[in-house]
Amino acid sequence: MTRARVRIGVVAPGSAAQPQLEADVQALVGRLYRPGEVEVWFHPQCFLRDGHFAGDDDARTAAVLDVANDPDFDAVWFARGGYGACRIAEAVVAGLAPAAADKAWLGYSDGGALLAALYRQGFARLAHGPVAQDLRREGGEAAIERALAWLVRADPAALEPSVEADGRPTAAFNITILSQILGTPLEPDLAGHVLMLEEVSEHMYRIDRALFHITSNPAIRRVAGLRLGRCSLIPDNDPDFGRTEEEVARFWCRRSGVPWLGRADIGHDAANRVVPFGGLARR
Repeated sequence: MTRARVRIGVVAPGSAAQPQLEADVQALVGRLYRPGEVEVWFHPQCFLRDGHFAGDDDARTAAVLDVANDPDFDAVWFARGGYGACRIAEAVVAGLAPAAADKAWLGYSDGGALLAALYRQGFARLAHGPVAQDLRREGGEAAIERALAWLVRADPAALEPSVEADGRPTAAFNITILSQILGTPLEPDLAGHVLMLEEVSEHMYRIDRALFHITSNPAIRRVAGLRLGRCSLIPDNDPDFGRTEEEVARFWCRRSGVPWLGRADIGHDAANRVVPFGGLARR
């Protein structure tokens, strides 16, 4: 069998994907690329169920390593977020073979915990960007097309606009995920980086508290600056918090001395754009 020019392996480090997702993603790939040009293969682990998780910790670790360590794959793409990547990140790092560092890796949300661990290890082709499950969002085909454009050819059109315009190293995370991994063996060195943050389904007081934690961290205070992506589906609070996510982010930037750089075009939605870890300089 002739090997596809680009072969992408999909794994689920956290929650399980919907069974129909595989066929729907492959149908879209078939419309976007010539036959044999791009292959997207879903590891069977993506559809396992162990309570909240896509299989137990051992199964999820093994699946990530199956794809990461196989030289026949060019990229590792996360099926979805959810929760669970932090539970397996150290085991994944311990089991990586040299072939894993040559691949492009793409995901966001909970997957940021694993991307952080890999960035700490010096991996150079990592990015915060759409996952396969984003096909289920309104306008999701555009998100998948953007993800594939970066995975297949590192298309700059897929990038968050400030990445090219600024030129400094970049990194992007969900606010809660970054807050949780600070001070752990997963925390990467982000000194000199433009840090982009986004959030979903968290109360404003939780966003405020997480940004306090993030901007109070001595290592984070060495970043080049902060950009805030979209904070969506914020639950109502009683009493109302009285401040927007941008007002909160600006407050903590002033308090901590982290430069405020404005907004970023990232978030838990189909418009989520790609932010390479390290920026263009590391590609």
